[in-house]
Amino acid sequence: MNKIELLKAERDGLKIKDDIHRFAKEGWESISEEDIHRLKWYGLFLRNPTPGFFMLRVRIPNGFSSSHQVRVLACIAEIYGNGVIDITTRQQVQLRHLKIENIPQVFDLLDEVGLTTSQTGMDNVRNIMGCPVAGLNPKERVDAYSLVKDLNEHILDNPEFSNLPRKFNITLSGCPDDCVHAETQDLALVPAIEEKNGNTVYGFNVLVGGKLGSGGYRIATPLDIFLCPEEVVEVCSALILLYRDHGSRDVRSKNRLAFLIEDWGEEKFRSALEERVGRSLTPAGVDLRGNEKSEHIGAYRQKQALMNYVGLKIPVGRIQADKLKGLARLSEKYGNEEIRFSHSNSLVIPNVPDKKLGDMLEEALVKEFSYHPSSVLRGLVSCVGSDYCNLAAIETKSMALKVAAQLEGKLPDTAPINMHWSGCPAGCGNHLVADIGLLGKKMRRGNEVIEAVDIYMGGRTGIDPKLSVKVMEDVPCDQLAEVLEFVVPYHTREKMHPIKGKKYSRRRESPLPVQPKKQTENNALEEIKISH
Repeated sequence: MNKIELLKAERDGLKIKDDIHRFAKEGWESISEEDIHRLKWYGLFLRNPTPGFFMLRVRIPNGFSSSHQVRVLACIAEIYGNGVIDITTRQQVQLRHLKIENIPQVFDLLDEVGLTTSQTGMDNVRNIMGCPVAGLNPKERVDAYSLVKDLNEHILDNPEFSNLPRKFNITLSGCPDDCVHAETQDLALVPAIEEKNGNTVYGFNVLVGGKLGSGGYRIATPLDIFLCPEEVVEVCSALILLYRDHGSRDVRSKNRLAFLIEDWGEEKFRSALEERVGRSLTPAGVDLRGNEKSEHIGAYRQKQALMNYVGLKIPVGRIQADKLKGLARLSEKYGNEEIRFSHSNSLVIPNVPDKKLGDMLEEALVKEFSYHPSSVLRGLVSCVGSDYCNLAAIETKSMALKVAAQLEGKLPDTAPINMHWSGCPAGCGNHLVADIGLLGKKMRRGNEVIEAVDIYMGGRTGIDPKLSVKVMEDVPCDQLAEVLEFVVPYHTREKMHPIKGKKYSRRRESPLPVQPKKQTENNALEEIKISH
């Protein structure tokens, strides 16, 4: 067995929580290499670029949180960390520069507001993703959030699921738009409709074996299964345990579910799953997803009468604690204290009444974290980069912002575009499913070693997923904006991968114009009605 499997055979990773108080007293240097790995079961990561300091990853199922939870996260960052919060591409948050001696107090604070860091690292079911506007979108036919919550509660801190061959990513969404990259997940449930006994049933089709990272993008395989909402927890749990018992545990770069699907094939895997649940499963229904791509950034009508949600772009997902607390205040002042994190480095404040919307859109923080960002900034996503990750070859976040600012000046009228940055082949920035993906690397130019990228184009998820194409290699970062100025006009998905028989539409989410306060409300509401 590889060393991680040996480590897991010795002791369940979840039991490391019992030792954290001891580590806090003895200091980080007393922690063995094995226990450094085990701490990842509780979201604690000791990073080489910041020796002695830990990153903490907080689990937020579906990205749903409350203002008091967000305020506690911001306070922890201010008191115990470096005052910075990162929103991740799995709808979680990461806190940085924490010392092990403060972790017991940090865990107590998280406990008080119903947050946990459990099973956010190593070979676990990671944070379960979903549409950030679940339950709000007028086009939605099935609200999946309650199922995300139920599945999360069934898996969390359950030793049956704490020792998988590798990490396991799930998305569960009823959204008709391509907003959660379903085809990149180990297990994805996407909205579907089926006729059962003469009745129309809304539920989910099942996709399996998607991945990014090592070996590149594998498009998830349709499993030809339709699940009613009441079947979701049972069948998903059985599927995870099937992977637990039969997935490879040899070479870690080949231990994901994708490799079991490749080895067995869809038919054998489906039969094994039916055997495990003890009955035949319904064949797949009609996929309800459309051709649109959405980050849910903007101001939009909810399905609830006279209510709206406002999606705000947090550039590259990094925000100062005091500003996050400010957004929590806005959710209390204008909404119902909810804040929802998105995979696209953004957040949503829902349930804003019509009569308050105009005033909210005039708030300084709403103008700073815009609900109508530029076409370049709207789809800009970045991994952490070399500042805090020892795997990253380049510093991605600051470079992404710099290049985006240069492009905004050069291409002010470009169509909406997704530009994703990953600092290494692990692909945490999801660069392989973007209109333009940028993979960081080092290269030699003369006698110096400089930061550079490879450029990928045309990757996508959704009803017609496509692999990206590497179009350029070894582009120096200091010349990247100049290169992309000529590449961006050719990024469109229609040009890269035409969809047979239909046109792929990249939705322009109609931004609400910033106008004098008295005019904003009426004009904004009219534009929201038009957008839906």
